[in-house]
Amino acid sequence: MAIILGIDPGSRITGYGVVRQQGRQLIYLGSGCIRTQVDDLPTRLQRIYAGIIEIITQYQPDSFAVEQVFMAKNADSALKLGQARGVAILAAVNNQLPVFEYAARQVKQSVVGTGAAEKKQVQHMVCSVLKLSSHPQADAADALAIAITHCHFNQNLVRMGDPRLLLAKGRLR
Repeated sequence: MAIILGIDPGSRITGYGVVRQQGRQLIYLGSGCIRTQVDDLPTRLQRIYAGIIEIITQYQPDSFAVEQVFMAKNADSALKLGQARGVAILAAVNNQLPVFEYAARQVKQSVVGTGAAEKKQVQHMVCSVLKLSSHPQADAADALAIAITHCHFNQNLVRMGDPRLLLAKGRLR
């Protein structure tokens, strides 16, 4: 049994989703968004870091899964996204969590079955897989999809003896 924290990074809204993997069964533990609600980037980054630390403290995850940065049309937006992603990863590493990264297309393929899936399709499948009665907010649904993707890949990582999982083995419940 393992608890996975999925993160959909953003400089204004960072989605998070937490699931427990028990064999092949996935259990929803929580999700939501860290909303920075300020204009200056350093304060937004601090709030993202603090929010993720709070989530890690509350849920005690075994693994941290985050979406990889994609190429954005706007370089400034891509840089801010990269910085938000960086502080999220720092929060995980500072809490000795192994970090796993997944491309957006990989997440969509894993959860929906096609790498070109729309956000609404991802939300629908997240609800279906986790047996949720209502749709989580889009950023939280994306974070849950990232956590689900990690669960799907988790079995292969264990079989292959991935060293990041071996570091966490003592924490797996």
